[in-house]
Amino acid sequence: MDFPLTLAKADCYMFFYERDIVKQVSNSGGLYFRYIDDLFIVINWPSRHLSNQIERWNQFDENIKLSEHIGSNADFLDLHIENQDGQLLTTVYQKPSYESYYLPFNSIHPLNMKKNIIYTMLLRAVRYCSTFQAYLNECEKLRMTLLANKYPNKFIDEQINQVLLK
Repeated sequence: MDFPLTLAKADCYMFFYERDIVKQVSNSGGLYFRYIDDLFIVINWPSRHLSNQIERWNQFDENIKLSEHIGSNADFLDLHIENQDGQLLTTVYQKPSYESYYLPFNSIHPLNMKKNIIYTMLLRAVRYCSTFQAYLNECEKLRMTLLANKYPNKFIDEQINQVLLK
């Protein structure tokens, strides 16, 4: 977006666009979240009713098309949510276009930037992973990615320990 007000205008427009949707979802005891143009709705409606409702919502504006994913799991931004026998499990989600590339360790950037990369990725794992095993899996994926980007194992371990101490 090239103009400073473009995002603000789009956000204002979405506010008015979504008012009826939010009201309907809230009145039905559901949850509604939006981040820019990504919507996440959790509601206990029959799937056919939800599909029909989404078709109606798509008639609000011909330029905005909502799509549905009805099932026991969903991805919203970088969070994967899964319902396993009534228990919600969460992990970090990486889009199919994700590339395992971070700032190379041998770059001329300051060391604190490299530390912050590891810190923020680990913090995301702590916040998003609902089980310790999911956290360990995410840490291992991060470790492999960092090693591929020439980060020393000792440096990675130091950053992991820093996060665990906080």
